Amino acid sequence: LPDDQECEKEAVCVIMCASVKYNIRGPALIPRMKTKHRIYYITLFSIVLLGLIATGMFQFWPHSIESSNDWNVEKRSVRDVPVVRLPADSPIPERGDLSCRMHTCFDVYRCGFNPKNKIKVYIYALKKYVDDFGVPVSNTISREYNELLTAISDSDYYTDDINRACLFVPSIDVLNQNTLRIKETAQALAQLSRWDRGTNHLLFNMLPGGPPDYNTALDVPRDRALLAGGGFSTWTYRQGYDVSIPVYSPLSAEVDLPEKGPGPRRYFLISSQVGLHPEYREDLEALQVKHGESVLVLDKCTNLSEGGLSIRKRCHKHQVFDYPQVLQEATFCVVLRGARLGQAMLSDVLQAGCVPVVIADSYILPFSEVLDWKRASVVVPEEKMSDVYSILQSIPQRQIEEMQRQARWFWEAYFQSIKAIALATLQIINDRIYPYAAISYEEWNDPPAVKWGSVSNPLFLPLIPPQSQGFTAIVLTYDRVESLFRVITEVSKVPSLSKLLVVWNNQNKNPPEDSLWPKIRVPLKVVRTAENKLSNRFFPYDEIETEAVLAIDDDIIMLTSDELQFGYEVWREFPDRLVGYPGRLHLWDHEMNKWKYESEWTNEVSMVLTGAAFYHKYFNYLYTYKMPGDIKNWVDAHMNCEDIAMNFLVANVTGKAVIKVTPRKKFKCPECTAIDGLSLDQTHMVERSECINKFASVFGTMPLKVVEHRADPVLYKDDFPEKLKSFPNIGSL
Repeated sequence: LPDDQECEKEAVCVIMCASVKYNIRGPALIPRMKTKHRIYYITLFSIVLLGLIATGMFQFWPHSIESSNDWNVEKRSVRDVPVVRLPADSPIPERGDLSCRMHTCFDVYRCGFNPKNKIKVYIYALKKYVDDFGVPVSNTISREYNELLTAISDSDYYTDDINRACLFVPSIDVLNQNTLRIKETAQALAQLSRWDRGTNHLLFNMLPGGPPDYNTALDVPRDRALLAGGGFSTWTYRQGYDVSIPVYSPLSAEVDLPEKGPGPRRYFLISSQVGLHPEYREDLEALQVKHGESVLVLDKCTNLSEGGLSIRKRCHKHQVFDYPQVLQEATFCVVLRGARLGQAMLSDVLQAGCVPVVIADSYILPFSEVLDWKRASVVVPEEKMSDVYSILQSIPQRQIEEMQRQARWFWEAYFQSIKAIALATLQIINDRIYPYAAISYEEWNDPPAVKWGSVSNPLFLPLIPPQSQGFTAIVLTYDRVESLFRVITEVSKVPSLSKLLVVWNNQNKNPPEDSLWPKIRVPLKVVRTAENKLSNRFFPYDEIETEAVLAIDDDIIMLTSDELQFGYEVWREFPDRLVGYPGRLHLWDHEMNKWKYESEWTNEVSMVLTGAAFYHKYFNYLYTYKMPGDIKNWVDAHMNCEDIAMNFLVANVTGKAVIKVTPRKKFKCPECTAIDGLSLDQTHMVERSECINKFASVFGTMPLKVVEHRADPVLYKDDFPEKLKSFPNIGSL
């Protein structure tokens, strides 16, 4: 047996040494130092023993081993993957259930609650499926599908724990139905460990159908599985369940098309698709004959040698064009149905910043569940194909430029890569499962504000702006402190008021001290201007956080809170209009042969003065930075007509009339003296007619629209209890 010194070196000898020291005659005398060492070795041995026991229990304890076969870097290779033989009598799923919706065929309880409100997606391990004869069920996994699975596995959605998964994505590539054996692929799907009739399984397919019918959805029986498909029609698309995705264009990765600024281009309309139905090509060629060089109809090149480069060439007669570069030379690009509804050309057109003209009846546009395609495309029925040129000509140039920008933005955000397509698809499904954390309409559709300015064009706003935001009241003042405080007090009573901004236009006098201002329930901010300019009221201040703006003068003390609240409600229905209270009219003076400003009461109005009017904050941006000609400087120099200028601007942008609300017509401050206001000066009134003629000259047209109606509450003047009316105190004339 080893002695004490050897025991101190070798932990395995502890038990043996102990047996020597503690013999049958009793324990020997052990020095204190040796006792300390032995306790240390006994403790160390115990830890090692417990570790071995724990490891053994983990190895033999029942648990799922599916998560160890997850989609990882090693499994992405088709070499050395497990081979699964599918007997001929293997079960086949039912055909796709067209009645499926999220509440009937999707198990949301698998998703559960998580703080990040993110679904978890599991990707099955890659396997090679063969039939009884050893023939592969499908070809090798495509590069596109490999990129798609990689994008998912690199995202926040991915989990390698099958028990935590909400959504399951097979590693079986069904992107292109042309490469599939339909029956055997369905049998392979049924072999998936968590298939359960396809519940919570997601399949990606971009090229559905096959000859001769070319169905618009994947023909592989898939039961309840969700389908992200690139070519849905209204007959096969299960709204709110399936996801319509783009048909990816490989040219996106091969060809770099720098963004081209919006505006008129060489060709008004281009068709560059090959293999079109003869009737479609005849209609397009008829348009070319009728409208000359503004229409270009291209076809495949027959005088080029066959090869890869011919895919990137298009010809018209004997002229050869580079594709897709030629698309950047057109304002509008035709996207017609081919053998399949979904066309990769849509992606090429968007990349070129060309406005797609989609002529494919019943086609479900990609991501139409969340993308507002009216902002980026024109959809024309096939029966109207011969009228497409006149339809496109009716679109205003400003709107065309917005659509060109939006088309490019859609491509950059959602079409540019397989990764973008995959993540957008998962986000849509995620928004269905966690609707309270869903991405908003603006986040889906609005390009980055840094790129195109800080505000959105109200022409493309949702139908009704959100009421929760309320409005910001902007009061322009000089030194009428008493009436200013009265205006602040009255406006603060309006329920929808979100913030009050006072524009202090007096550089020679300080605003009142903080303690003197009225105490109101909303934030009150005073902005001191560097110069006394009327245009200061229309500056896009950072403090304006709401969409709606109420411009109001410091002497408009007669409007009630009901009148103001009703005006805001009307604006919410018409967010691209000027909605206001003081109505005015422009008339043509036949004797003087020029326009005349009219402030008398008439049956018509064409302007509402911004002394009390609601409008979208977008117009502050346009007024400050995009006002045509020298109008803004002219207004500041003459200290007049900023309200008329705003009326011209809004009418010119929207092509719509103002909306006069409530019956009130008198807006003169009863306590104000003749020297208090600019509008009481006779020369000031004469100049307003000159303003109209000046502005009409600069705009090159008369954009103001005359209307003969106003908006009043439904129960206004009805014999009805006041307490039951929404707006009882609507005021008088």
